[in-house]
Amino acid sequence: MDTQGFDRALLATLEDGRLSRAERQALSELLGEAPLDAAKLAQLRARAFAVAKERLADPGARALLEWVEDFVKLLVQRDVAPAATSNSRACFSPGEACLTEILGQLGRARKTADICVFTITDDRIARAILAAHARKVQVRVITDNDKQFDGGSDIERLRSAGISVTVDETEHHMHHKFAVLDGVTLLNGSYNWTRSASAFNEENLIVTSEPGLVQAFARQFGALWDALDG
Repeated sequence: MDTQGFDRALLATLEDGRLSRAERQALSELLGEAPLDAAKLAQLRARAFAVAKERLADPGARALLEWVEDFVKLLVQRDVAPAATSNSRACFSPGEACLTEILGQLGRARKTADICVFTITDDRIARAILAAHARKVQVRVITDNDKQFDGGSDIERLRSAGISVTVDETEHHMHHKFAVLDGVTLLNGSYNWTRSASAFNEENLIVTSEPGLVQAFARQFGALWDALDG
């Protein structure tokens, strides 16, 4: 993240002493440009307090702000341990837990979405993929040739929208069901991206940001893409 740009954005929001909806959106987009670990977030919080203190002339007001800063640090410290161990979760179907997670993660993607799924027929997921593409997220889709023309398949719809799609043309199946988003989040499990998976099937989906797993699946996607797209 551009820290000078962050400082400029903070100073701009201080002009009228309030954080408007548009300013919140601008700061949110700036913060979403790159993954932020706990250390970086702490640094940005400290910078926000520093910028505010620079505008305070009243010693009493400065002392009050420093008290708030110390209390926020205390809350953050107590939250660090649970957060560090809760970067993975499991969802199950039937039911909408898996679908909701997929839609939410696609909606939060900002840079890349590498999707490697046997079949995609759920229009709700297709709309989320198209929305990511419309936000200028670089979307790539790998699927199986035997499934791309199935009734209800959304593959041609995605391809027609300009999304990069490649298929496995071998006699065997490309049977993966995973996605790597922004290079930091992995979705993986038995869950096919279909309505029946949500409504009827016993399926599972794991969501994780564990770096070793994310990187392993990112490498596998890259290898498959290079082999099939060549």
